[in-house]
Amino acid sequence: MQFTGKTVEEATATGLSELGLKEDEAVITVIEEPTKGLFGKLKGKAVVEIEKKQSESGALRALNFVKEILDYLGMEASADFNGNEERPVITLTSENSSSVIGYRGEVLDALQVLAGAVANIGNNVYKKVVVDCENYRERREATLIKLAHKLEEKATDMRREVILEPMTPYERRIIHTALSESQTVTTKSEGKEPNRYVVIVPFDKDEFSKPYNAGRNNSDSRTKRFSDRKGGRKNDRGGKNFKGGNRNNRNGKSGFSDEKRKPSSGFGTYLGNSFKDF
Repeated sequence: MQFTGKTVEEATATGLSELGLKEDEAVITVIEEPTKGLFGKLKGKAVVEIEKKQSESGALRALNFVKEILDYLGMEASADFNGNEERPVITLTSENSSSVIGYRGEVLDALQVLAGAVANIGNNVYKKVVVDCENYRERREATLIKLAHKLEEKATDMRREVILEPMTPYERRIIHTALSESQTVTTKSEGKEPNRYVVIVPFDKDEFSKPYNAGRNNSDSRTKRFSDRKGGRKNDRGGKNFKGGNRNNRNGKSGFSDEKRKPSSGFGTYLGNSFKDF
């Protein structure tokens, strides 16, 4: 738009005021300047054209950032923009999608957090940016909803709390939403990040029962079976176990190691590998 004034400064000030812009937010082009007449008196008028600077959109800024990260990490993947400025979606494509998705979506989640931070620089209202690959988000959501209803039945039948493994806030929200209208259970989150997890609580809870934690129990039993095979099976030579001692020592005690087995790192109901079971 063009604005006039007695001087370039006056015309510029008028234009910036009417457009509601600061000088560093505008592109100012001088179209005409007044000339000096006799005794330095100005003749004519000043005309300036003022346009708002076209800044890079947050979504485009996030897309370029993700591309740079993929290149920096040496990941052979392309990134394309889908959706719109209000709901930006960055879709990744790669022949090795498992490395782009990561274990249970960890790589995607990390990229999404960074992309969201970059896209919202200078924004007063936060806009979520979604980073996806091979429709992983939708498939993972479907799996979590199916799991939620399966464990809803288990909690109801056993009248015991069911503890799930730690999840991201996004995945916990899916579980909570899936069971929000349940007639038999409610849900709550416990623990601290990054090990915060969902607990499914039946309305008809047996107050004397312990919570059901299938993932941890299964992990312990697998560890015990492995320990039994490793420490208790004889070899083909002298009837000794693999640790080199006799099955029974002089005190009549077991010859197995008395060292305490470290607790399993497994926690909660196992959800499956993100590369296979979404």
